[in-house]
Amino acid sequence: MIDTNDLYEVPLDNVRWHKSSYTANNSNCVEMAAVPGLPAIAIRDSKNPEIPALRSGTDQVRSFIRALAADTLVEA
Repeated sequence: MIDTNDLYEVPLDNVRWHKSSYTANNSNCVEMAAVPGLPAIAIRDSKNPEIPALRSGTDQVRSFIRALAADTLVEA
């Protein structure tokens, strides 16, 4: 598991952001980028890139996306 402090110490200035393929023309979309040097993903709102990106381990992001696709998210 990645330490949260490590996730947020890595600058994202030169990462390549990828926009969701489900983006519509209404500007409601997310972008994702690999966190350099860590097995982690950064996620941000493309309309507000100045707001700090959410960061999480790659495995956790994959599990979240699988749960979304399978409609199996459960309330905690």
